[in-house]
Amino acid sequence: MPGQSYTLDGALSTLGFGKSQGLALAYAGLGWLSEAMEIMILSFIGPVVKSEWGLSSAEESLITTVVFAGMLVGAYSWGFISDTYGRTKSFLGVAIVTTGAGFLSAFAPNYISLIILRCVVGFGLGGGHVYTSWFLEFIPTPKRGTWMVVFSTFWSVGTIFEAALAWIIMPRLGWRWLLVFSSIPCFALLLFYPLVPETPRYLYMRGRLGEAQTVLEKLATVNRTELPPGVLVFDQITDMDEEFVLSEDTQLINPLNKMQDSSGTRASLPLMLFSPQLIKTTFLFWFAYFGNTFSYYGVVLLTSELSSEESECHHATLLSQNSQDSSLYMDVFITTLAEFPGLVLSAIILDRVGRKKSMAIMLLLAIVLLLPLVSHQNEIMTTASLFGARMFSSATFTVTCIYVPEVYPTSMRSTGVGIATAIGRLGGMLCPLLVVGLVSGCHQTAAVILIEFIFVLLEICVLLFPFETKGKDLIDTVSYSK
Repeated sequence: MPGQSYTLDGALSTLGFGKSQGLALAYAGLGWLSEAMEIMILSFIGPVVKSEWGLSSAEESLITTVVFAGMLVGAYSWGFISDTYGRTKSFLGVAIVTTGAGFLSAFAPNYISLIILRCVVGFGLGGGHVYTSWFLEFIPTPKRGTWMVVFSTFWSVGTIFEAALAWIIMPRLGWRWLLVFSSIPCFALLLFYPLVPETPRYLYMRGRLGEAQTVLEKLATVNRTELPPGVLVFDQITDMDEEFVLSEDTQLINPLNKMQDSSGTRASLPLMLFSPQLIKTTFLFWFAYFGNTFSYYGVVLLTSELSSEESECHHATLLSQNSQDSSLYMDVFITTLAEFPGLVLSAIILDRVGRKKSMAIMLLLAIVLLLPLVSHQNEIMTTASLFGARMFSSATFTVTCIYVPEVYPTSMRSTGVGIATAIGRLGGMLCPLLVVGLVSGCHQTAAVILIEFIFVLLEICVLLFPFETKGKDLIDTVSYSK
């Protein structure tokens, strides 16, 4: 009927979660799975390459370090490209770079070429967070948290799949073939790329309402449902200054986007994170990613360090087993399976009690479960404490990765998450130096206290987060007025 219209959030709610969202989940999940595989592969190729090429321990460590260094740069770069040129263009670049460099790594003739190619792989992997933003923008508000947890399970699946692949391939064909097979999921992303649409929310935020409506119509066709009658319009806002009230629920608003297509605005995206409305949130999120990355890998490394019986001070040395020993792959299976109960718990409580309360509860449980390891425990107690701490630290990290993209507006979502992810990579690079160094030096108590300290700071950080996003529509821009 003439004069009828609807908004984007109204359209997404009408569409619900149907076949089109399921296909988006499969594609984004494949991207998340491929990144997990490329990260997990570092656990297997380092020791073999060290033995084959006669590398020093420092040279072996550099194979991992350059990947994280590449990810640090890539996280920001791909986020900026995503917010400036579109989500799909960003992860097209991610897939091309990661697939190409990952495949060529298998043919590296020497150490230097392998280091360079793995650094390029890391640069590509740095854009993995774009898949999170892309999928998030297709999901209707109800049950959004649950579906994001389902998306997060692809990481754990990728980890287990890579361990299984290594178990089968490494003893028979060697590390080069493992690199080849591990690049196949990322290559599949390229094959299906022509079928992938830009998110209607991104198009909507850019003022390209016609294109956004076309995408929504295609989604409705796939879902076998109908959009609301009329045409897509911007949300109606009566008074921008009236809406911008400095309260917990309205620090970020959703006004008409009048500035997004200007080149000046695009160039200033990182600076917008330091606007008065966002600066506190930005620093909190930076520490959240740093702390979650540090504590998660800290618990993972403690599992490796303390689970073996071979040691001078009841501790194992990292990577002390031969990479072709089946117990290495079995350890990966067991420790990764510990994450699934945490994911299930997250899916159950996320849309019931909210993101902030979920993170606060699970951090508290992680703190309590890790606390017994301040002193030396028997094998059963050590295993139970580590697995419980990993379960809840992993679940907390998962919820953080859901909450942060929900808070940042569409206009800078990938840039904000990308920079936070890059800061998190610093935690991933720093953690092995401190935790492994302490445990290897027979300072288990100091290592555990360090991780507990980070957990406590994260708990405080969560309590200071700006507002709860449970049941709230995603926001598209931030107010530029005082």
